[in-house]
Amino acid sequence: MRDHGGDIDKAASRFGRADWIDLSTGINRRPWPNPASSAGPLSAHALTALPTAADTARLCAAAAVRFGCPPEQILPLAGASAAIQLLPHVLPGRRAAVLSPTYNEHAASLCSAGWEVAEPADPAALAGADLAVIVNPNNPDGREFLPAQVAAIAATVGQLVVDESFADPRPDLSMAGARPDNVTVLRSFGKFWGLAGLRLGFAIAAPETLARLAERAGPWSVSGPALEIGTQALADAQWIDDTVVWLSEAALHLDQIVTPHWPLVGGTHLFRLYDTPDAPAACDLLARAGIWSRVFPWHPRWIRLGIPGNREEFDRLAGAFTAAG
Repeated sequence: MRDHGGDIDKAASRFGRADWIDLSTGINRRPWPNPASSAGPLSAHALTALPTAADTARLCAAAAVRFGCPPEQILPLAGASAAIQLLPHVLPGRRAAVLSPTYNEHAASLCSAGWEVAEPADPAALAGADLAVIVNPNNPDGREFLPAQVAAIAATVGQLVVDESFADPRPDLSMAGARPDNVTVLRSFGKFWGLAGLRLGFAIAAPETLARLAERAGPWSVSGPALEIGTQALADAQWIDDTVVWLSEAALHLDQIVTPHWPLVGGTHLFRLYDTPDAPAACDLLARAGIWSRVFPWHPRWIRLGIPGNREEFDRLAGAFTAAG
């Protein structure tokens, strides 16, 4: 298994407590309201019938409004991760370049599919690749590219995959509405809406790319509950606006707690990255307070924290630093 956050079982087995605050992912800890309590229960159709073309069309229509692109350019999948695993098998070429450091599944899935993969840190080094990948904003450091910069990169490569899994609070960064033909945009649903277990995401691409992805994904690749909940949540404009404001303020509050101890490296609305003297020791410090964080085997100092979801979680985090002296 490749290294990821969200491995809360590992935390529990090592430190032996049950009341964990899982900040090891970039998943919103104030999720979109449970439809059973706020938007009506799931329909019997969503739970008992095979998903229909009409169900998918309704979701794509809601996603098109949210992402600013035509619905026929959208393919729902079982998470952005599903697209990451499938794209190496449907895009042409053999030489790939993944702008790094970044989310490790991109390079790993390309390697598994037999691609030659370079991982440059300089965007200029992507030029000439059959397939290039950038994450915007980037995970874990929050590096950003404006659409004009992304378009300039696209002009130098065969195909460009732009992973916008953390872009929902930053629509100004998105290429979804002005996508060159050789660009495939990936969007996550679970992170911003906080419903990662639903396994829903989107590929936004040229029709021939979507057709090949759909063929690889097979029938009913997205569950009925995911289609129904996603349609409702994507259309909830008030919740979306309120959540962007909350996350903006909460990220600043997190920095106020942490930066007196560990300097800020970067981040997004959904996570922050800090520089510590020793990342494993910093992870242990927080774990003793029941807070699980994300460290990276390729960097000895960086620690990433998701945004706490309420005052109690912020208070526990502040208390971990106080207890450590």
